[in-house]
Amino acid sequence: MLTIYHNTRCKKSRAGLEYIQKKGLDYKIVEYLKFPLTKDELKNIIQKLNVKPFNLIRTQEAIYKSDFKGKEFTDDEWVDILIQHPKLLQRPIVVNNNKAVLGQPAEEIEKIL
Repeated sequence: MLTIYHNTRCKKSRAGLEYIQKKGLDYKIVEYLKFPLTKDELKNIIQKLNVKPFNLIRTQEAIYKSDFKGKEFTDDEWVDILIQHPKLLQRPIVVNNNKAVLGQPAEEIEKIL
């Protein structure tokens, strides 16, 4: 079963969910803005994605521009920032067992099926 970390207000996230639905795949939705991730959950997702935490930061968000742009942080500090400001997390993230992908564009989800 797939897990999609989803923001209902995000066009790209909705496109990823629609892609999974059209494929007829079993999935569960985690609305991470309503039910925030723990630090361990986020670190696990980052490990499955095989990326640096900064690669999951939405740099176009106002909070990023006002509070974090141009500053240096460790990977662990970026994880803490994502936990404190989940709106900064890129989406959708789709996890299938030990593999994960950022579903932008939605066709990227194919890589973990």
